Amino acid sequence: MLIRRLWSPSSSSSLIAAYRPGHHQVAVQTRAPPKNPNPLAAATAPGARPPEPAAMADDAASAPPTAQLAAASISSPPSSDLEPPTSRTRIRAILDAGDAMAGERVVVGGWVKTGRQQGKGEFAFLEVNDGSCQGNLQVMVEKDVHPLAQLTHTGTSVLVEGVLKKPPAEAKQRIELKVERVIELGEVDAAAYPLPKTKITLETLRDFVHLRARTNTIGAVARIRHQLAYATHSFFDENGFLYIHTPIITTSDCEGAGEMFQVTALFSQAEKVEKELKENPAPSEADVEAAKLVVKEKGDAVAQLKAAKASKQEITAAVSVLTKAKENVLRVEERSKLKPGLPLKDDGKIAFENDFFKRQAFLTVSGQLQVETYACALSNVYTFGPTFRAENSHTSRHLAEFWMVEPEIAFANLQDDMNCAERYVQYLCKWLLKHCREDMEFMVKHVDKTAIERLELVSSTPFEHISYTKAVEILEGVDKKFENKVEWGIDLASEHERYLTEVIFKKPVIVYNYPKGIKAFYMRLNDDQKTVAAMDVLVPKVGELIGGSQREERLDILKQRILDADLPLEPYEWYLDLRRFGSVKHSGFGLGFERMILFATGLENIRDVIPFPRYPGRADL
Repeated sequence: MLIRRLWSPSSSSSLIAAYRPGHHQVAVQTRAPPKNPNPLAAATAPGARPPEPAAMADDAASAPPTAQLAAASISSPPSSDLEPPTSRTRIRAILDAGDAMAGERVVVGGWVKTGRQQGKGEFAFLEVNDGSCQGNLQVMVEKDVHPLAQLTHTGTSVLVEGVLKKPPAEAKQRIELKVERVIELGEVDAAAYPLPKTKITLETLRDFVHLRARTNTIGAVARIRHQLAYATHSFFDENGFLYIHTPIITTSDCEGAGEMFQVTALFSQAEKVEKELKENPAPSEADVEAAKLVVKEKGDAVAQLKAAKASKQEITAAVSVLTKAKENVLRVEERSKLKPGLPLKDDGKIAFENDFFKRQAFLTVSGQLQVETYACALSNVYTFGPTFRAENSHTSRHLAEFWMVEPEIAFANLQDDMNCAERYVQYLCKWLLKHCREDMEFMVKHVDKTAIERLELVSSTPFEHISYTKAVEILEGVDKKFENKVEWGIDLASEHERYLTEVIFKKPVIVYNYPKGIKAFYMRLNDDQKTVAAMDVLVPKVGELIGGSQREERLDILKQRILDADLPLEPYEWYLDLRRFGSVKHSGFGLGFERMILFATGLENIRDVIPFPRYPGRADL
């Protein structure tokens, strides 16, 4: 553990920033000062050697980034017109240290999970959690410190200061906090609070998406999700990939499915027009003609002045009046075209050329096409962000908004793509086993007893590689009766994928070379003209986790594939340019981030592994 002491000249206490390797957090606490509170004076006292600047710089450089940030913010002189900064110790740091921190004075903040008064109302025990870990810190408050009835309700927020103590030997806790001061308190109406101490179903929690992170399960999911995101960036950074931010608003459809959310300003524009027309009706044809007549009159007046050889000043003034009359005609004509409703073309279709982007625009279904442009210049890249599908699907595996991890690799074939996908999934599993053990053990106890076993299996077992044709042959030859008929040419259903991974091979499976009719236009056509160089990574519990392919780098074939998919060429001309100018073999894949969390946790519904789920009929917050 790295400890950094931060002295404040204006304070009678010191601040300790403690960084615990592997926990990515800083614990900050106060301590009483030594006899000489001035570190500079101490360092320059007679016989003392002043600190070496280089050594100090090295020490700062070696400190973890989080500790550096905390140190920098805490050691800065406080603004005189603001409250002093809060020095709060995270509960995870306390629980990890255990009784080693006994005797330490700390400030702790969190939410009360449970509270109970004891000793005939003389004191109360609170179980407080701040979200830094699964465990709670036991907090003891005496009635002389604060009215106990205000503290014990589930959901109450507290910021308290006190001294850490060893509990009695028979207690299950290794450390507890005896409170000496309640700094802040956020009370709860216990009768109205929707999250009782008793267990509540995940389905019910979806109605309280703004509060559900306070529950043990959703809190654990949030920490697991964070670690998977952190591991994703770590994996690609270690392997020389650049993180590219691709647009959320796009004009191209990567999947060709047509189920996209449209981005438009036409509705708000139409509302403004309707409001304006109510307040100031559009000019009639007679108004337009009258304005044109004024232009004619003013034009005749200018001509007459010129014929009469009037002064330059008179002619200039008349021309100015004529110019204003012409400008007025343009305004009147423009306003006369205003009509309520959306702008339409002569064929009755919406005139998107009047929209904000002067063309149709959508929420992205994938960042793949855009990130390919950077792969064809910077070699290895990836994007990681939200994607959107306007599918009216109510299953436990579909969301309208979800996150995708999409790498693209230049000079890579399908085998390279499969190898990268396999190493990435194994990396994520190993990362969770190392960095999220407590939350994974919670999942084993309360959600899926095989969750850790599944991570261990996938992280240590080579994936099976089979062709789509072979997979179909295997499924056709088993006694199992599937709901969806198995035959060559179908898109494998989840039941087929899980049967292959959970029953046949009992490990992850990569299926490759799919029929071209069920895959996207950008996937490379194989020599048999019937299949494409596509692959799916299938895992137990979930089925398809990753979909990827070698991209079609041949211009003529790609152009024909776009046409075969009944897509217009014009929106994809930029994509075709990548093949016109220095085309290169390249591959990539997409991992559904929420599906990875489902796989890791064992939860059944994808709506429970994303903070703010969007699906048909629901877009809370």
